[in-house]
Amino acid sequence: MADIKTLAESLVGLTVKEVQELADFLKSEYGIEPAAAAVVVAGGGEGGAAAAEEKTAFDVILKSAGASKLNVVKIVKDLTGLGLKEAKELVDGAPKPVKEGVSKAEAEDIAAKLKEAGAEVEVA
Repeated sequence: MADIKTLAESLVGLTVKEVQELADFLKSEYGIEPAAAAVVVAGGGEGGAAAAEEKTAFDVILKSAGASKLNVVKIVKDLTGLGLKEAKELVDGAPKPVKEGVSKAEAEDIAAKLKEAGAEVEVA
């Protein structure tokens, strides 16, 4: 296991030029194409293989309610299906996720509604 950790640390520390040289070497010596080598190098860190893929699930995080807290609570209530008390607690406890694992379009739509109400929102 220590050998794998050492290898991973070495791969993560490579410069772009070194990654290109590694890709060329893997292609010439082992027949591994450069695109596959980039995934191997990206996989050196935690979640590296997932980072190579395009993100499809997004989280909408309420950072703060802003000046118009009541409007933000109403929108959070409508978006989440929570009761008024639970929606208020979510808004009061910001920063907190409002919706998790939604599509990019849905996340942007939710963020736009919350921003329109005066909230500070982040899509992650």
